[in-house]
Amino acid sequence: MEFDKELDLKGEVCPFTFVKGKLMIEQMKEGEVLKIILDYKPSVENVPKSMKDEGQEVLDVKQVGDNLWEVYVRKVK
Repeated sequence: MEFDKELDLKGEVCPFTFVKGKLMIEQMKEGEVLKIILDYKPSVENVPKSMKDEGQEVLDVKQVGDNLWEVYVRKVK
């Protein structure tokens, strides 16, 4: 999937994963896509849910390794 910015949050835990993702997406333009890399399982559920609650569009959540996930979020507002 194509993306405009990437945020590597390996080694980070909740709530920092969402906070850092939110700060990054606030700096982006509407319509741009942020790829977030996570290795903390609770964040894989919490980050997409929180992004949706903030009004952003979660495009995909996929596991890409034993303990590695990618979350793609499009900035809506």
